[in-house]
Formats: sequence, structure tokens, C-alpha cells
Amino acid sequence: MTLRVAITYNLKKTPPKGLPEDFYAEFDSEDTINSIKRALEKGGFRVIKIEADEKAYLKFKKYRPDFVFNMAEGLRGKNRESHIPAMLEVLEIPYTGSDPSTLSIGLNKAMTKEILMHNKIPTAPFQVFYKPDEKLSRKVSFPIIVKPLYEGSSKGIKNDSVVRNEKELRKKLSEVIGIYEQPALVENFLDGREFTVAVIGNEDPVVLPIRELVFDDLPEGANPIYSYEAKWVWDTPEHPIHIGVCPAKIPNHTKRRIEKIALETYKALGCRDLCRIDIRLGKRNRPYVLEVNPLPGIPPRPEDHGCLPGIWYSMNLQYEQLINTVMYHAMKRYGIENGLKEPLIINDLRKYTKVKHRRNN
Repeated sequence: MTLRVAITYNLKKTPPKGLPEDFYAEFDSEDTINSIKRALEKGGFRVIKIEADEKAYLKFKKYRPDFVFNMAEGLRGKNRESHIPAMLEVLEIPYTGSDPSTLSIGLNKAMTKEILMHNKIPTAPFQVFYKPDEKLSRKVSFPIIVKPLYEGSSKGIKNDSVVRNEKELRKKLSEVIGIYEQPALVENFLDGREFTVAVIGNEDPVVLPIRELVFDDLPEGANPIYSYEAKWVWDTPEHPIHIGVCPAKIPNHTKRRIEKIALETYKALGCRDLCRIDIRLGKRNRPYVLEVNPLPGIPPRPEDHGCLPGIWYSMNLQYEQLINTVMYHAMKRYGIENGLKEPLIINDLRKYTKVKHRRNN
């Protein structure tokens, strides 16, 4: 039987006047959604597209897809990534990716860190500010990075988000709380190397080759962070910024520690099918989890700042294989079989993870 699969998504657009320039940074381009559609069609699925707007629930009821490939970031609110999966659960329609609780927690940086700490997974000391003039906790010390509490895709993380004194801190807190209309999270800024780690699977999830973020191409004097400017301002077709190295050149003991922490994080937060975890080294090269993204972007072109596809390509695998492998793991989780086979899906990812070092976006 040919399965009818719906792709759910939110399209990137130009923010109206009065909203921050990065308001729709999490949303996907039409090229990404169409590329996922073509990949699923190569897998033998009948595919429709359902935009995750206010009419999405009625569309699900009308079309009753057999399965949903979920890319929807959600329209509004701190639980926005959970809205589409919650609708699908009400209608008993299976879908890819994590469930509503994991998606809500993943978008809440403080709650994520609380769960990590409870599970003894290292993460930097932090504090949540609801007002710009609240007293700074003694557990947090300069330099500090300031972030909106409920955002992803580097929203609200600018080059000046790393602050080194009280004046800079108060200015940035006022900006984040005022512009994004939400609390701000501050945490110790770790000055070590930064990595992004992709995990795919369920019963026996696999850590893909570790990707290092290298900031050598950033403008002189820029802070070594993957900021909004690094993604969307300084990186141009005329002057591309090559920020990724995959696999990372790291000692085996560091690699093993990062992989262990990534798997512990994946399991502690209840991630399913796929996830991307950002990790940075602190003192004595100890890895700390920065953020967890259980709904990672998967644009087909690495230059569009899709870290997970860049990691996938480092294994000499194709985009169609990524999309259908994610579908395979999601369907297997629901006990659904449809005959997908290699090479379109990768059953044993571990045999592809030992790859040579290369530089990419």
C-alpha cells in the first residue's frame, strides 16, 4: 500500500514592520519543503503539503494522511513547536520527530538545562531574568552570553550577546526582554571549541560524525559564536563564511565524551527519530551542552545553515537518504512497514560514521 504523507511546515517570510528582523529565522524556505517532498516521493510515498497555520487542524481532518513528516516550528507562543504534534495525537495520525512535551522543553532553554542538571549532564551555570534590573546571581560570572529564553535558530543571539561587564549586561537584557517579549537566559560564556552533534534513531540511536564550528572566517574582532550575523548577514554569496569542519579534528577521548553526553541528552529529554545537540568545551576541555534542538532544520544546501545535512553529506550520503531514513525510524517506531530498503534508507548508520576530515559550510 502506498502511504499518503503530509509535510507540515511554516514558510520563511519578511517580517512586517515592528517585528525583529530574525522573527521568522526558524521557518523553512519553499525550496527546503519541496526538496523534502521530492525525497519522499522517491521513497514511493504520495505527498501533500499542509502549512502549519490556523487551518491546519481542519486540513488534517479533511485529508487524513497516513503519516506526517513534521517540520512545523509553530506560529506563536513558547510551546509553539508542540502545537502540530498535539493536533496529530488528537487525530491519531502518526508523525516524525519528538512528541509535544519534548518539543516544548527543547524550546525552553532553562527547563532543558534543569533536566540536564538533574541527570548530571554538564551544562553551564545560568540564570533567568524576567526584568533587566534583577540582581546577577553569584553562580554566573563574566563573560556572559545573553539569549531569549524561548527561541531557536540563533534568534536574538547577536554578536554583542556576549557581554563582559554590568553595563553591557543591562543593555542586552533590556534589548532581549523588550524586543522578544520574553525572559532572557544568561549563562557563563564558554571560550572553548564548539561542536554540533546529530543523533538519529530510537532503540539504539547513533551519533553521526561530530561537526566543529570554526570561527576563523568571521570578521576581525567578532565574538566566536554562531550568531545571527554569522548566519544571515556576514555570510554572502560574494564572501561565504565556511564555518563547519566535519568530522572534527579532536582526540579520541574528547570524541567519546562528546558522543556519550549527546546520547545521554537525547535519552534524558525523550528525543525521537532525530535531534541536534550543541556542545562547547570549557575548562580542561570539558564538554558542556549548550542547547538541544529536537526539531532541527534540514535544508538541502549546507550554505543555508543546515548543520544536520552538512554532517550527513560528510558521510557521502544523499539528501534523499536522510529524509527517508528519518521516515524509516519514525515508521518503525509506530510498527508501520512499507518496504523501504537500502540504499534509499540507511539501516546501519555506524558503518558510515568513520569518515575523513573535510571543511564545509
